Amino acid sequence: MSAMPPQAEQELVASARALIPELQSRSSEIDDNRQLPQDLAKKLADLGFYRLVVPPELGGLGVSPETFCLICETLAEANGSAAWCVFIGATSQYLFGALPESQLERMLQDPNVITSGVFADSGTVRFESRDGKPGYRVNGHWRWGSGCRNAAWISGGVHEIDEQGNRVEKTPLLTRVFFTPDEIEILDNWHVSGLKGSGSSDYLAKDVWVPADRLSGNVEESENAHKPIYQFPKFALLGIPIGAICLGMANASLQEVVRAAKEKTPQGSRRPLASRPSLHIELAKSETALSAARSLFYSRIREGWTAAQEAPGTLDHRRQMRTATVHAVSQSIQVIDQMYSVMGGTSVYSSSCLQQHFRDVHVASQHMMVGEPVMELAGRVLLGLDEEALGL
Repeated sequence: MSAMPPQAEQELVASARALIPELQSRSSEIDDNRQLPQDLAKKLADLGFYRLVVPPELGGLGVSPETFCLICETLAEANGSAAWCVFIGATSQYLFGALPESQLERMLQDPNVITSGVFADSGTVRFESRDGKPGYRVNGHWRWGSGCRNAAWISGGVHEIDEQGNRVEKTPLLTRVFFTPDEIEILDNWHVSGLKGSGSSDYLAKDVWVPADRLSGNVEESENAHKPIYQFPKFALLGIPIGAICLGMANASLQEVVRAAKEKTPQGSRRPLASRPSLHIELAKSETALSAARSLFYSRIREGWTAAQEAPGTLDHRRQMRTATVHAVSQSIQVIDQMYSVMGGTSVYSSSCLQQHFRDVHVASQHMMVGEPVMELAGRVLLGLDEEALGL
């Protein structure tokens, strides 16, 4: 089922849990910097968190999607931005399976290389030789480049154009280009309400020439297409870490209320907050809703991963994982909002993690992979109106 023994995967999750105290103590620093401190990014990389899903023969650890999510969920209990950077860094290495060997070797000179990337094909590439060497002229503007300021290699989705600017359709397609940070312009525009420390700045490429081996194709068309991680639905893999991160923040919010309610006596009251029946009911409802969403989320991931051992995921697997992810995000928001509300004025202070998780979860939920169109498309599939649903 996975390239790693179960014990080794459990140890990775334990390593993530061991980071919680440091992430909690440095949350203000992370937010104030608007990116992960480089020493922290390196610590995450040295633990292998940026190469979690890549098969071992391509330089990765080859963990299951479930373990990938458990690590993201655990980190998010302490700091959503750190978990988000692991999510983006790990999935940006997904296309290692379609990279030319020369470029993969170049990148893996550091086995724990820090990467970042945006899958959206917001750039263009046009074939152009230089000194007899094949290459491409690249232009593009990529948004939400989480972790780009920590990365040694930054990638962006592209499509090929000809001399007249017309889109080129051929097999295999070129889908992604890998840059070094000095080749692009990273904009200072990540001034936001939540996930502040994710460093999700825009970046630009202006007439950047790169050798041809810097571009990857589709893993579905590569010699690695038969590997389970590449038979696991791609959009599911790009979406499930968001669900995991939101679940982690929601669980942390619940635990914070359980802890803080025992210490707080609301203004104008003689009884501690923990003695209020209304709080008892809200905690029980929230914990039950969150547990149910989490159980569905992980059970569908396990089903999808089991299927991927033998064949590419079916439309049903794609639908079920994507909808379970959106549901996990939705339930997490409700729980965090409720916990933020029941704690009253205490929630707004920087000393409370509730304000951090409240801000972060609402930014995480804006990602297109968990947007309302996912449910619309899933509903069309259920009604038999779409038999391909390529967006799932």
